[in-house]
Order: sequence, then C-alpha cells, then structure tokens
Amino acid sequence: MKAAILSELKRPLVVVDIELPEELKYGQVLVKVICSGICGSQIGEIDGVKGPDKFLPHLLGHEGVGIVEEIGQGVTKVKKGDYAVMHWRKGFGIESPTPKYKWGDKIVNAGWVTTFNEYAVVSENRLTPVPKDVNLDIAALMGCAITTGFGVINNNAKLKIGESIAVFGVGSAGLCIVQGAALVSANPIIAIDIYDHKLKLAEKFGATHTINPLKTDVKEEIEKVVGKDGVDVAIDSTGIVKVIETAYCVTSATGRTILVGVPPINEKVSIYTLPLHFDKIITGSYGGETNPSVDIPKYIALYQKGKFDLKDMITHYFYLDDINEAIVAIRSGETVKCIVKMEG
Repeated sequence: MKAAILSELKRPLVVVDIELPEELKYGQVLVKVICSGICGSQIGEIDGVKGPDKFLPHLLGHEGVGIVEEIGQGVTKVKKGDYAVMHWRKGFGIESPTPKYKWGDKIVNAGWVTTFNEYAVVSENRLTPVPKDVNLDIAALMGCAITTGFGVINNNAKLKIGESIAVFGVGSAGLCIVQGAALVSANPIIAIDIYDHKLKLAEKFGATHTINPLKTDVKEEIEKVVGKDGVDVAIDSTGIVKVIETAYCVTSATGRTILVGVPPINEKVSIYTLPLHFDKIITGSYGGETNPSVDIPKYIALYQKGKFDLKDMITHYFYLDDINEAIVAIRSGETVKCIVKMEG
C-alpha cells in the first residue's frame, strides 16, 4: 500500500509502497482510508518543533475518515463495513499496541492512528463510527479541527452567551472556534489573522469584527470594540510567542486566555503574572479536551440538521501522491484547509 513517510526532519515526506503488519493485534482495526486532513501538528512534526524525533521513520496524520476492513480480537465499538472517523484523542474502546510497517528492510513506526496512508492499523479507541450518508470531507475534519474548535469553546473557554472573544489565527481550527463561538451566541467575536481571505471566511462563520495585524495595531483595534478592559476570552491558535503575549494582554482581568497553538521547544512566552493571582486565567488546550466517542456523533447530527456548515473551509484538494505540494500550499498561507484523497 502507498504511504507518506516522515524519514527525516525538515525534509519532504517520502511517498512509497510499504507493507502492512501480517496480522492484527488485540484491539487493532484495519481501516481503508478515504481521505485525510492535514493539521498544523503534522507541519510541526515535520519541522521538529518539539525537538528530536526518536521514532523516525514514521507515518503521519491524525484526522481522517475510512471504512473498517477487518477487526482484531476484543474490538466491539466498530465492525467490518462501518464508516469511521479517525481521531487522535482517545475515545471509548481498547487502546491497542501501536503497529509497525515494513519499508523494504526498514521498520516504519506509527502511532495509534495515522491517515497519510491508503490503509491504516488503528487502535479501537481512535475510531468513532458515523452514518454512511455523512459528507465524508467534513467527517474527516471531525478527527481534529472541528472537535478541537468546538471543544475549546465548550470545555476550555466555557464561553457563555454574550461573552466577548478574540480568536488569534483563523486557519481551520480557528475557524471552528469562531463557528463554535457563534453557536453559543458570543458577542462580539473578533477574528485576527494576517490573511484577508481567511478573515472573510471568519465573517461567514460568525465573526462580528476582523483585524489584520499587518495593517493595524491589534490591541488598539480590540479596545475600540470592547474597551480597555479587554475581552472575556482570548484564544491563540498560532503558537507564535508574540501573538500569545498579545492574546494574554487583551484578555480582561477576569478573563481566560486559552492556548491551542504550541511554540517551538526553544521559545519562551513572557507575561505579567500578577493578574493570575486573582481571577485571570491562562491555560493550554489539549485538543479541546474532547471525548470523540461522545462529541463526534453530536456534531455530526448538528451538521446534518444544518446547524453549522464548514464546507467553505475546505479550499484545496490533493491526492496522496501530491501531499508535499499540499504541505507547501499550507505553509504559504494559500490554503485554509486541504483534504488529501487516497484514490484518484
């Protein structure tokens, strides 16, 4: 089967044929991958932002959708023929051993889920079955972008009706955060990004105000909207140190700063901590603390009833053979979200 392998940091992925494990272990599921999103986390893995990678060479990808081909012993949450979202957050079921694939005489490592490959051996607790009539491109994004965005609103920010929010970085996760804020009737919803095409999409998904930091001072513009006290909630999805510092600065003395993006390992954030001794909060999000087994069916049902629509967020499509072109497009800021199809 064809797969995209990270064999060396800061280098293009290697797209080659590799061999599946000979048999499934307890709790493992063989999935035929239909399509996958590319998350900023994969770009970070390629760049080695968290430091040396002891698992090279390895497979990548953690949001996708596929068809269950075979189940290992003990598996009860999915069955052969099910359509299932592939997600990196733990859901219900067994956490299986991680698989190893063969690439000639090399061993290729993999985590509990990978999606940049035509077939994947996935841990049962990284799969959630979905209706077969669901939009599969949107279902793929339930693996990370949508569940993270909505989870940040529900679980980390605990955003309430009428509270103000500023979202720094409106790529796919940021746009889902904006949409989630709109669903709970936050006001105002301020989107900040250096790309105007992303800001236009943010308006479509519920942003009441947009700010481009390349054109104006962010702090001054936010103060014009909510006053000098700042916003109730500020969320950073960029992982850029200066942006994180700005997000904290514009958060009110009783507000919450939520960090979704992660800075490179050698970069430190500088903030004035005194407000944290009183009511101000700064915290990191881990995938929105979502439980995929519980949340994905709810979000699928809302989507199918027309309560939200993120199709316009998907701006580009690529095939697996062209995944390095997709990564270049993401780095350029050209894309908002791209979908990688396994078959052409």
